[in-house]
Amino acid sequence: MATPLIEETIEIDATPDRVWAVVSDLARMGEWSPQCKKMIIFGGPVKAGTRTLNINRRGALVWPTRAKVVAFEPEKELAFRITDNHTVWSYRLTPSATGTTLTESRTVAGGQTTKISSVLVDKVFGGNTNFESELSAGIRETLGKIKRAAEA
Repeated sequence: MATPLIEETIEIDATPDRVWAVVSDLARMGEWSPQCKKMIIFGGPVKAGTRTLNINRRGALVWPTRAKVVAFEPEKELAFRITDNHTVWSYRLTPSATGTTLTESRTVAGGQTTKISSVLVDKVFGGNTNFESELSAGIRETLGKIKRAAEA
């Protein structure tokens, strides 16, 4: 069973519109994420309903996933659901006294992913605890890179 919510937050010294410009540019996800090396966007500008093909990598292992944008509220929230494992990845922006609070999360409804995802996590990625620890570290890394880009 997957942890239902993995979440990290960072303070960014930039306005929500500046942070949004970085977060909503999904074609640049490979610059931020240590696992998702590329997001290929289908159908023009990103909006609710946009579909993507994601190329993920961990060491020598490379695998694709598909996603659909399920929330798109400029300067507030962007979320996409991974079709292949039913997880939802989201970015929530909240204005703060110094700029923007950015929260990234991975949600698994009821802690249940797909059978194939569960098997891969168990047999290939070293089990849930190890994999989710990597995801948490990856989220922190992603947020740090977004912060640097937004503050530049």
